[in-house]
Amino acid sequence: MSPPNTSETLRWVGDAEGYLVLIDQARLPMELVELECRDAQTVWEAIRELKVRGAPAIGLAAAYGVCLGLQSMRDRDAAAFHARLQDVTDFLASSRPTAVNLFWALERMKTVVDRHRHERSAARLHDALFTEARFLHDEDRATCHAIGRHGADRLPDGAGVLTHCNAGGLAASEYGTALSVLFTAQDQGKRLHVFVDETRPLLQGARLTAWELVRRRLPATLICDSMAAQVMREGRVQVVITGADRIAANGDTANKIGTYSVAVLAHAHQIPFYVAAPCSTFDLSLAGGDGIPIEQRAPEEITHGFGRQTAPDGIQVYNPAFDVTPARYITGIITERGVIAPVTADNVARLVADRQAP
Repeated sequence: MSPPNTSETLRWVGDAEGYLVLIDQARLPMELVELECRDAQTVWEAIRELKVRGAPAIGLAAAYGVCLGLQSMRDRDAAAFHARLQDVTDFLASSRPTAVNLFWALERMKTVVDRHRHERSAARLHDALFTEARFLHDEDRATCHAIGRHGADRLPDGAGVLTHCNAGGLAASEYGTALSVLFTAQDQGKRLHVFVDETRPLLQGARLTAWELVRRRLPATLICDSMAAQVMREGRVQVVITGADRIAANGDTANKIGTYSVAVLAHAHQIPFYVAAPCSTFDLSLAGGDGIPIEQRAPEEITHGFGRQTAPDGIQVYNPAFDVTPARYITGIITERGVIAPVTADNVARLVADRQAP
């Protein structure tokens, strides 16, 4: 029996003319507040303002956002529907640049309408979009559980596991990606202890991962990012596992800023470093990590963290939201299809390149 309180960040209420409900992750861990999204604008703001975050969850929110943006077109003609679809998908695509699942999900939605290009009923076109969004959600649930099954074998009983950022049910569906590996191992009866990087500057590890682990009653210790090396040196960590926002064809992986540092530290201490992500997170159009766009966030996230000024006026700020870990530091990439190890372009292509096109 699984422990209770596995988190799921989003759900749809009603039929095709219903609405999306999100956990407002910006309010965690002190408040568990749900946000109702009844139009594409609200979804865009939720993605941009990190009320919903994590590559798979962003993709799902965008898919449902397309449905919301087209609800008003159900009684219009097909030509107007198609024009509005392009406007809505372009708008949602502008919310964040790095998480490839956002663009993947929007392409899936556009492809559905393209498959029904001879359909003249806008209502039926909208129903097809809604069906696809629900399918993507169910698919993500199954994918997350499959990632957990493939990855749990990589965690020895009694292991100390270090994480960075959040890749649990808040970042995807139910078990999430990296945390799915931990939760599945827990379901199997393995004893684990998780060391949670706080993940500066927005503290997704402290606010979100720690919150999920406490709810799952999985033993965990919160550490500052700068403590990871010491914890590794003391022999407390046997495995590192993180999620990913975009993975290039050679296995170079973009994830929350600070992940690259953790990977280098793991390599120095000869600790296996794993990335857990669905095949939809791979961007095979990019040969390597140098081509991955890195989002630059507002300076105030550093100078005025959580509303309190902690830096002097006039200081210059550099605030990339992500960094790229070279494939050579990654022991394996855990996907719903299996584990890519060693991480090479050939092995990525062998497991991922023939995935079903959207």
